[in-house]
Amino acid sequence: MKQDIHPKRFDTTITCSTCGTVWKTHSTKQNLRVDICSNCHPFYTGEQRIVDTAGQVDRFMRRLQSSQSQQAEAARRREEKNKPAPKKSSLLKEIYGEEVEP
Repeated sequence: MKQDIHPKRFDTTITCSTCGTVWKTHSTKQNLRVDICSNCHPFYTGEQRIVDTAGQVDRFMRRLQSSQSQQAEAARRREEKNKPAPKKSSLLKEIYGEEVEP
């Protein structure tokens, strides 16, 4: 092997920031951290859970909630607009009372 052409190799640990699992291995970088590993990833564990590292699910849920509230408000206004107006009493009934029926 030629001298001084290969990168330095370290005994390092890889740590999962989600579940805290630690592996010892060799790498050119020291003390690596990963967001998710095979011990806690839903694909490998078979669990049905949402892995949200950047707040995307929360942001989507907020948008969904605001959209649903806007749709409900529009439906309420539509119902209010389409509601029949109250019947006005007849001018004859106002003048002569309830006895006159046309």
